[in-house]
Amino acid sequence: MTNDSPDVQATVSGLFVHPVKSCAGVALREARLMDTGLDLDRAWMVVDAEGRFVTQRELPRMALVRPQIKVLEVVLRAPGMLALHLGINEVEKPARVQVWGDALDAWDMGDVAGQWFSDFLGRPGLRLARFDPEATRLASKQWTGEVEAPIEFADGFPLLVVGEASLAELNQRLAAAGHAAVGIERFRPNIVLAGLQAHDEDRLHELRIATAEGEVVLRLVKPCPRCPIPNVDPATGETSPEVLAALSSYRANALLGGAITFGLNCVIVQGAGATLRVGDAVAADWRFD
Repeated sequence: MTNDSPDVQATVSGLFVHPVKSCAGVALREARLMDTGLDLDRAWMVVDAEGRFVTQRELPRMALVRPQIKVLEVVLRAPGMLALHLGINEVEKPARVQVWGDALDAWDMGDVAGQWFSDFLGRPGLRLARFDPEATRLASKQWTGEVEAPIEFADGFPLLVVGEASLAELNQRLAAAGHAAVGIERFRPNIVLAGLQAHDEDRLHELRIATAEGEVVLRLVKPCPRCPIPNVDPATGETSPEVLAALSSYRANALLGGAITFGLNCVIVQGAGATLRVGDAVAADWRFD
């Protein structure tokens, strides 16, 4: 199959960046693709007093921390809190942090940022860390193969892709069970695709995205196993079980030992430095393996 006759054609319908790991995302019309993923995605991370990362899994109110990306800063807002301004190129002191099994050098954002998160989340001793660009953290070579895929504070891969139709199918199942529809933000994707059938992203090999700077090639390498975060309502920070319960009825993935999966993790094969835009055309071929 040649690039002139792809198996599947789609469109980028959404782009999301999550500046602070496990806090709310920002919907963008365009986003620069770095070698680690979209620019500023998971560049900051909340850690406990020992430097271990914390997420909505244990502190669901993190969903209520809403970032705004400006030219030289990211502004964080949360109910009942004054805005916290983070200079994109500002850090305070070196730190050592842990995200999953990786211990990394990072930068601490200072006492004001740490106290802001401690106050809002109700846990003393929290700190805010900034990824150190001199640090090296790679996605699992078990899944990326010959591609070395650097990442910042993302769970495991540079990018997560979800198809609109996959969410529509879930919402049909939720409606049939008497539950309200949910938004794509619960699944924390970076790239949302229109024009696919439900879960077609599971079966694709590479995405070829036409951008103004040239073709971007993203390889879909691993289905994304789902923790309880999709059960957190991003509007309220409250947790209820229906989303994972619905997914568990049809999305168990034998490839991952029966884990419930939704969306595909990607690595960047070509095109770091390009700008992705909503409306970009996407071509892809089926994966045969």
